[in-house]
Parts: sequence; C-alpha cells; structure tokens
Amino acid sequence: MGLGRVYDQVQLAEDFRRLGIHPGSEVLLHSSLSSIGHVEGGADVLIDALLAVVDSTQGTVLVPTLTGSAQDSPENPPLFDVTRTPCWTGRIAETLRLRPEADRSLNPTHSVAAIGANAVSLTTGHEDCWTTCGYGSPYYRLARRGGKILLLGVTLDSNTTFHTAEEIAGVSYHLQAKPVECKMIDYKGRTLFRKTMLHDWGTPRRFMAAADIFLEQGIMKKGSVGEAECFLIDSGAMLDYTVERLRKEPNWLVKR
Repeated sequence: MGLGRVYDQVQLAEDFRRLGIHPGSEVLLHSSLSSIGHVEGGADVLIDALLAVVDSTQGTVLVPTLTGSAQDSPENPPLFDVTRTPCWTGRIAETLRLRPEADRSLNPTHSVAAIGANAVSLTTGHEDCWTTCGYGSPYYRLARRGGKILLLGVTLDSNTTFHTAEEIAGVSYHLQAKPVECKMIDYKGRTLFRKTMLHDWGTPRRFMAAADIFLEQGIMKKGSVGEAECFLIDSGAMLDYTVERLRKEPNWLVKR
C-alpha cells in the first residue's frame, strides 16, 4: 500500500501562509505530527517550513517543552536540566528544543523553547516567575506582544495559555497550596534554586467549552495544514477574554 499524499516543506509553508502566518509573526505551536499525514523529512521539515514563513530574522517560533507531572510537590520537588530533561509535548516540540539554535526557558515544569529573532527576550527570566505560566512567563509575554497560538492537529485542550489565564484570574483550583523549592540546571551547568507555585493536577478541565465563543468573536480561526485541522488564536485577545470570564465565573473551565 502507498503512503498517500506526501507533504513537503513548500506545501506546508503554503498552508501556514494561508492560515495567516507571515514574516514577523511570533507563533506558539502546539502540535501532533501524525495528524498532518506523511511529511517528507518529518518534524524537522515542518519546523523549517514554519521558520521560513515567519522569517526567523524577523519572527519567532515557540513550542511548549513541558516536563511537569502530578507527582511534583513540596515533598517531591522537580529537577529540571535545560539541556537534558526531555519534554512530553510531542515529537515536533522535542525536535525543536534539541536544535542548537533553540533557546529554552528555565522553568521546572512549563518551559518553552524558541527559535527566531525574539527567542531570547521571550524565554529569559522564566525561572523567576512566581507561577509557571503567569506574569512574566513566555506565554504571558507572547500574548502581550501580539503573538499567535497555533493548534496543529490538536484541540484547545492542549492550549497551555489557558493556565496563564487561570493564574492571572486567581482561580482557587489551579495551584498547590504552598510554593515548592525547585532545582534547575542552566545552559552553563550552574544549579539554581527557586521557589515557585506549581500546578495542582487534580481538577479536570473543559477548555473546549471556549471553542465556539472564540470562533464567533474572531479570537480564533479554523484552517488546515496538510491533513490536520488547525486553529490559529490571537493570544492576547484569548487571554483577555478568558481572564475576564474567569473572574466572573471561576469554574467556567472546570468539568462538571
């Protein structure tokens, strides 16, 4: 049996442009490589296509390189090594973070890796944030800079920036009761310790409850890359709407 249609860098780049990504765009990519179909060259080719479209001398591509688990706690603090700790957010994210030109933020559970013109300014200082996704984090900075979130073959359930909104809105269910002293090893091999509020994994979410609202209000639009259904989100508008809604309805995104 054949592989079906094969997607190359040129075709993927055309799909990214059709979605509304252009030179200078700053894009946080949540992705599933298998959803696209057969990509000639795999994750590297997809990354190259997106970097070409944003023009990495002007724009930036970011991926969530998450490492946290439900076991993280004051009794079991996470250890994060920026070069050695793999992420669990998929092949594309892991491939990008291993590239020598990538800058990965220092955060014990919710790091971000980035390549492009503003990779350093978007990722620096994440270790000093009081909450992992809140004020000062790459997720927050991207939203305030007019950045986009691209969900490629995944749904809103994969959108980490919802946690940014939960942290800013101060919902009661999201964070553990006490800060955790976390150990991190930076690119120079130095060991850092920081106290950080980590996520409490016990509350199931329903982030897809926001899908129709985001589409209706123009916060999000639908498209495709290869065979994958995609959603391109205005990160700032999404964050503003979600924070305001959570302040009025703190359990809006909690599964009933």
